[in-house]
Amino acid sequence: MSRALPKYHKRRIAMIGGASAVVLSGALIAGSALAGETSKNNAAQASTKAAAGTISCPAVAPSLPAVPASAKAEVDRNLALLNTQIAEANKRLRETVGQGGPNFVQNAILGPLKDKRVATINRIATAIGRTAARPQGLDSLAPCTLGAGGATNNAGGNAAPPAAPAAGQANGGNTGGNTGAGTISCPDVASRLPAVPASAKAEVDRNLALLNTQIAEANKRLRETVGQGGPNFVQNAILGPLASKRTAAIDRIAISIGRTAAKPQGLASLASCTLTK
Repeated sequence: MSRALPKYHKRRIAMIGGASAVVLSGALIAGSALAGETSKNNAAQASTKAAAGTISCPAVAPSLPAVPASAKAEVDRNLALLNTQIAEANKRLRETVGQGGPNFVQNAILGPLKDKRVATINRIATAIGRTAARPQGLDSLAPCTLGAGGATNNAGGNAAPPAAPAAGQANGGNTGGNTGAGTISCPDVASRLPAVPASAKAEVDRNLALLNTQIAEANKRLRETVGQGGPNFVQNAILGPLASKRTAAIDRIAISIGRTAAKPQGLASLASCTLTK
């Protein structure tokens, strides 16, 4: 029967078979790439491409010890989150071209990214440390840099000079930049904690003290940067990074309590601070 097929039928069969092979080959390639990204977690993390400069972060996965089976799901989830954070930072880099002062990229993008990575890397170390030796020195992998094109991208702001803010435009007490008006106010964390187990008290107290230090440092920066920045300077360069630092410290508090008691929930809502007069 097949021998009697006309030639054009044979050509159609050959073309369809070839297309199927191409589709299958593409699927295999995509599948292999996805598997490689999940297992190695290096490519996107080591060098994520962006249009105006490249945010480059050290890969975390190669520096980890053998991950216990009980920690693998949590470690993999946080390794994936590190990639997401870099992608989001590069997206913000593209979307803020033309904004900010001379330290905009560092203060509004690289600084907050580092704080998020510190919190995520800490969760990875904690997950491993529950059933094996906790890895040390991973915090050194948190800072990222602006690679190719970065010098141009951060010359007097993000690539291009910022547009002048509209008259009277405010940002929680920040009219056209840092006017120096007001102080930073943050929700109290200690009063929202449950009974702290004796085994967690030292770590909880240390991080509660750190929260106070972070607020003091943010207020110091508020005073030192009077007259700087555009309409979103205080939010991007001070309140945003402060919220990220507080998230990491609050997360450590919850984890330390959760080791021997019920882990407190909802504390992340206390991370954001405001500028009050």
